[in-house]
Amino acid sequence: MTPEQQAEINLYLQGIARILYQECDPSQLDNLAVIEETVRQQTLEYITPQIGFFLSKKSPKLNQDDSDTSEVF
Repeated sequence: MTPEQQAEINLYLQGIARILYQECDPSQLDNLAVIEETVRQQTLEYITPQIGFFLSKKSPKLNQDDSDTSEVF
């Protein structure tokens, strides 16, 4: 990954973090265990499904380089 791509990811992550923080109860974020649980729950609920959906749409293109030529086009 290029430094430019990493910088772009960081920019998006800051925006995502800001939105997710607005969705949680700041009074409950007083210890590391609760913060970790909140981040994990939000990641599983909001972020991971979107990443999975995006990657599942890309997977057929990744398999085009397979050496199996038995498929008829």
